[in-house]
Amino acid sequence: MHGLHLTADLYQCRCEAAWMTDAQRLGDWCVQAVKDAGLQPVNQLFHAFPGVADKPGGVTATVLLAESHICLHTWPEQLAVTADVYVCNFGGDHSARARDLMDALVARFQPEWTEQRSLDRGDGQ
Repeated sequence: MHGLHLTADLYQCRCEAAWMTDAQRLGDWCVQAVKDAGLQPVNQLFHAFPGVADKPGGVTATVLLAESHICLHTWPEQLAVTADVYVCNFGGDHSARARDLMDALVARFQPEWTEQRSLDRGDGQ
């Protein structure tokens, strides 16, 4: 089960507001970003949450990959996003593709700053 799990917390995102509130738009873009990174989408789920007290609701966008998954959660009222990219490296090393995909996700939201982490999963055998 050797793999790579990347996470990013994005703060003060300067993207167009619709990227954080329009589930279908964000989801369609995620599927294309997965393909552009050389990974294989196999299913997806995009969900928009209702707004509260005149503030827009956020979005959860998940794309299942043949290699594992990506997941985004947006908080438009905080101009924040969390992103996960996880790839298993069964049958080949997909680490560079995962990093390219995370770079694209971060660039989409144009954050003022990020906190990113990388975790090697499994024992490498």
